[in-house]
Amino acid sequence: MRRGLLLFAHGARDSRWALPFEEITKNVRDHASGVPVELGFLEFMSPDLVEGGSRLAAAGCTRVDVVPLFLGAGGHVRRDVPELLARLELAHPQVHWVLRPTIGEVDSVVEAMAVASLAWLERE
Repeated sequence: MRRGLLLFAHGARDSRWALPFEEITKNVRDHASGVPVELGFLEFMSPDLVEGGSRLAAAGCTRVDVVPLFLGAGGHVRRDVPELLARLELAHPQVHWVLRPTIGEVDSVVEAMAVASLAWLERE
């Protein structure tokens, strides 16, 4: 089994908005060398989720963990992502697509945001 990781962000018209997500993707690649990692967007930016997932399928991945880089599971995660994953499942039935909880639901991320927020109190 070859695993891949598909990071998923909303997207925006301003290209600068993608910079933190591209940095996250770079950091993940640096720490998981040998694991194919792609970043896909819901709208306005490229590649979209289906294109990013297709790249992972083309790289020979047979299991792909899909990580929404959202703070919570709103309408996009509950409605749009399952539809997009269904398209990927039809196009690439040899791949097992696993939707993970949003990154904002991960305890260590919530803790890191709290610590970073509290750090502002220690600054002038």
